Amino acid sequence: MKRLAATVLSILFLALPALFGAVAQAQDQPRLRVDLDQLNPRVVTTTSTSITVTGRVTNVGDRPISKLGVRLQLGTRLQSEQQIGDVLAGGKFKDLAATEFVDLEPDKLEAGRSATLNLEVPLGQSSKLQFPKPGVYPLLVNVNGTPDFGGPERLAAVSLLMPVLGVPGKAPASRPPSAPSASLLWPISNSTVHVVSAPLGGPLTLADERLADELATGGRLDSLVAAARAAEADTKVSSSLCLAIDPDLVATVDGMSRGYQVATGGGPVPGKGAVTAKNWLGQLKALVAGRCVVTLPFADADLTALTKVRAGDATDTALMATALGGAATIKNLLGIQPQDGVLWPGGALDSQTVEAIGKAGVKTVLTDSRRLQSDSPVSGGVSLEGTGLRAQPVDALVSAALNGSGSTQNGLGAIAFRAGLGGQGEGQERPRLLIAPPRHWAATGTELTTFLQRMGDFYAAGLVRSTPLPELLGEGPSGTASVNYDPQDLTAATSGDITARMSQIDNETLGLSSAMTMDATKRVNPADVIAPVRLAIIRAASTSWRGANAELATGNARGDLEAIRSQVTVERPKQTIALASGASPLPAYITNGLPVGINVRTVLKNNVGLRATEAVPERTVPANGAVNQLLPVEALRAGRFSVDVSLTTPDGTRLGTDARFELTSTEYGAITIIITVTAAGALLLLSSRRIYRRIKDSRTDRAGETTPRVTEDAQV
Repeated sequence: MKRLAATVLSILFLALPALFGAVAQAQDQPRLRVDLDQLNPRVVTTTSTSITVTGRVTNVGDRPISKLGVRLQLGTRLQSEQQIGDVLAGGKFKDLAATEFVDLEPDKLEAGRSATLNLEVPLGQSSKLQFPKPGVYPLLVNVNGTPDFGGPERLAAVSLLMPVLGVPGKAPASRPPSAPSASLLWPISNSTVHVVSAPLGGPLTLADERLADELATGGRLDSLVAAARAAEADTKVSSSLCLAIDPDLVATVDGMSRGYQVATGGGPVPGKGAVTAKNWLGQLKALVAGRCVVTLPFADADLTALTKVRAGDATDTALMATALGGAATIKNLLGIQPQDGVLWPGGALDSQTVEAIGKAGVKTVLTDSRRLQSDSPVSGGVSLEGTGLRAQPVDALVSAALNGSGSTQNGLGAIAFRAGLGGQGEGQERPRLLIAPPRHWAATGTELTTFLQRMGDFYAAGLVRSTPLPELLGEGPSGTASVNYDPQDLTAATSGDITARMSQIDNETLGLSSAMTMDATKRVNPADVIAPVRLAIIRAASTSWRGANAELATGNARGDLEAIRSQVTVERPKQTIALASGASPLPAYITNGLPVGINVRTVLKNNVGLRATEAVPERTVPANGAVNQLLPVEALRAGRFSVDVSLTTPDGTRLGTDARFELTSTEYGAITIIITVTAAGALLLLSSRRIYRRIKDSRTDRAGETTPRVTEDAQV
């Protein structure tokens, strides 16, 4: 899927607010942008009489453009997956037919101005657009014009896939005897990480109001829920639909419904979307009642990234268990039990991750069909080699066609192609289709509703067979396969810088947790205190962070950790402490604002004028309490000086911030005096010895000078 998705992303489409939200440009320096608002019909049948295209053409260049004209071009019937991919990528195709150019008004378009596009082409035997037989055809909306100082040329084009179930004006074609089964995942997930902090007992703080906007009427998440609810009238569509829900989203919206804050440069301000959140959660609860639901990883986390956190400790599976334990959250907040052991993970899965999710209780993985390597074509569920997992392939071609803003039309074309309108493999057994739109789907409400309506048409026409996901997963495996992700997939995953920071934060969190004890009166579990940090670490691995730097991705987790340990600190004295004697103890007042007890160790730093005379014992500071601790110290010099006092857990994890103590001392400690006297005595002894030797050497020299000199003459 990655490779094809990359191809699709290279299509020259830009975001639009309407039908396709897509713009295709024919050159590196775009001059025109085409915004399509409507395409009708989405699927051509024997009763179709015309094709209507409406929208706008905008001059996005730097010079006027004149002689604007638009026409439709029809390509030959697509018969291979490669041909579908080429159309999705905006590649050229062989024309089968084309209409005449229709002039746009005004005749000359100044830079920044727009013209209305309104094109209606009749269908039938006398039409310029003739569909020879049912199939999937490429349709091009082609806009030509003449820029100032240039000649006439194609300035913009939008490529679409058009399913043709029947030739207009002719008798309906017969359907293959065995239509493929089809199940449809409907993603209800965050588009990005919204939570800044959510401390135990504290307010939920979001980065901004984007989530509230998505929950509001007409917003992205509201549209997904509303379209699925509207489809309940069609039992075939409804039964084939399975909601894929991010537990982090549900938990966040539940927190919003009780009131929340929004972070701003001037500090947090009250959020405005509490009522909106409550209403949306009620709509979602009504939607999921009695339906198929599968869980996404918490915050749609990259599970492979989580396996790299504390990778050296294979026994620590808390992060993975939390990321995969969202079924309980969904059941508690929505009142529905998700499919047992079924997971739709995002990102690449390496062998280590596959093993880890199997140990966490996952039984079935919904995964990209292109990443399942097998000796025979994969048409349904397979057993993953070397594991107890079953893999249900998600059709990569359809996912790629649905990827991008507003590409529901291309998704319908890809589904029709898979259903047999491609002309390949006719008469053979059809694949079992598991259709999965983008996880952060941003199509408009109108597009979502239209997509589900056309799926209903496919079911009614017998092109595909509506199949509930549990029925699809209940089929026996069709063979075995292995997960095969290439280096390009893993390179696009969460960066090593991010996982390294996640590991560091997780290590510090575990060190903090190990020092906590449950208070007999508060009865708060220490695991609940650090849970917000563990969740923030998982959010740092969210697939929505791809491309972000490590500091940004892990910033919230670091902030949550600092907020917890900053509540255990040494108070800085308000005035200078006068040591009564050279060996007076240093008083330290330690406070704990946490609802759990915590074991602390006091450490002296930058203590040039002071030293500890014995090891400082560990102390347990009660929940929401304080203790006085006398630190056995000795002044090493008289006068005024300072020392930093800090706290750590018994294993050395830092707590709070250092407190600077200003001290004054008029006396040396007894030990210091003894050392000083001893040193002075040693100095006196050495000095005396040196003086003695110098006197002795001097006398020797004088004695040598008074001794008579014996000459050679005297000897003779």
